[in-house]
Amino acid sequence: MRTRENGDTSILRCEDVWLSFGGVVALSNIAFTVNKGEIVSIIGPNGAGKTCIINTITGFYRPSEGNIYFKGRSITGLPPHKVCALGIARTFQNIELFTGLTVLDNLLAARHIYLKSNLLSSCLYFGFAQQEEIKERKVVEDIIDFLEMEAIRKQEVGILPYGQRKRVELGRALALEPEVILLDEPTAGMNLEEKEDMVRFVLDINEEKGTTIVLVEHDMDIVMDISDRIVVFDFGSKIADGLPDEIKKDDKVIRAYLGEK
Repeated sequence: MRTRENGDTSILRCEDVWLSFGGVVALSNIAFTVNKGEIVSIIGPNGAGKTCIINTITGFYRPSEGNIYFKGRSITGLPPHKVCALGIARTFQNIELFTGLTVLDNLLAARHIYLKSNLLSSCLYFGFAQQEEIKERKVVEDIIDFLEMEAIRKQEVGILPYGQRKRVELGRALALEPEVILLDEPTAGMNLEEKEDMVRFVLDINEEKGTTIVLVEHDMDIVMDISDRIVVFDFGSKIADGLPDEIKKDDKVIRAYLGEK
């Protein structure tokens, strides 16, 4: 792993991040790092601030204080499309897809950040524009194969079962060719078979594509099985950060989930 001049080996870093909505403090002095190639899970009770930190990293929220760095560069306050263009993709807790479009078209829509053809060539569909579409379709078809979605590639997303729509959303994030993917409860609402498939895909993305994963997840069996490190939130603050074996024995984590004895 390449170390930057200041000795930082992280790909993503949050430093003293605060987020407030009026008088409500949603995040309080959040600091953690994610190293390249890791699977880092963020866990905590409902309302702990897990989705808030994802929204802040990806530019949907602007932090009240603190800084967020991606590969040593500050991305604090950048709008979502610029964060995405730098190499950070995400999925949503509540699925956000174009329900009237097919699986193929939803994935192609994510490739718009790579399109360079002008309006005239796109309208006439010749030369560079035609070559560009062929290239982008190849990228998308590879993702469809990777996530085993061949059978549904031309189906409208709105009629698909919930578990398959979750897979399409993961595919759309992959279509951005990110270095980091932030997954917000990717297995929520799934049955056991769908969860096993999703976990398998997450591991394949991490191992085969080398993509760094930040995972918000409530299923503790999944978290403990696949995480390199775990960050624990409670009431908008970080209360623990460590290896899975360390986290499961941490008194503060046990109290946050089970309450005081």
